[in-house]
Amino acid sequence: MTEYEAFAVELAREAARVSLPYFRQACEETDKGGAAGFDPVTQADREAETAIRRLIADRYPAHGVIGEEYGEDRPDADHVWILDPIDGTRAFIAGLPLWTNLIALRTDGRPTVGVIGQPYLDEIFLGGPSGARLLRAGAETPLAVRACARLNEALVATTDPDLFSGAELGAWTQVRAAARLARLGCDAYAYAMLAAGRIDLVAESALQVWDWSALVPVIEAAGGEVTNWRGEAPDGGGQILAVGDARLRDQALVALRRAAI
Repeated sequence: MTEYEAFAVELAREAARVSLPYFRQACEETDKGGAAGFDPVTQADREAETAIRRLIADRYPAHGVIGEEYGEDRPDADHVWILDPIDGTRAFIAGLPLWTNLIALRTDGRPTVGVIGQPYLDEIFLGGPSGARLLRAGAETPLAVRACARLNEALVATTDPDLFSGAELGAWTQVRAAARLARLGCDAYAYAMLAAGRIDLVAESALQVWDWSALVPVIEAAGGEVTNWRGEAPDGGGQILAVGDARLRDQALVALRRAAI
């Protein structure tokens, strides 16, 4: 591993150390969604991000940080760590092992190292300059997307179709109707399974930078692609399309471009 890849794994293990003891146990939660709808945050979210930020400040005090729970600190630095301490908090409070710790390093404006960690399953999906691999039970397994030439042969995923608004829902419905199989409710774990060659396409919208930054290096290092719904690099619009086989991208974009922002 490179220096920063090794540190990202260290951060993931710290996030796991803090968050896992709260899983399927009593854990304080609050609703930060207000009028926009239920959006839970737990004690585990806050404590995990605090622990990660502390390690970053100790090791790389000149680096910036962007986190879901505690905002931005030097977001224009050359190196910025982007944190979602628990992605899939709804799954977390429901006792479902589909939540993840997301950690990314953005260098010169683009994500270059990413970690998708699932502590309950003892899984860390790592992507960066040295490649993509799954770290589990002391072993490392290379990650590689699988070939899938046609959308009607694909297994596709999104977290919840209710999160799509307006024309987005129609675009997703068209992609889903064309696919062989669709799975819902997996949050960022679906992207890990894409990198592992189990899922072929994930499409989502309304994602924040901490929701998608860690996914990009993992999927790209495994041989896949991540774009927005215009087929360009992911941006602040929050519409994300991830594919294992580039041939699926253009097929999906026939529908998704109509709802691109």
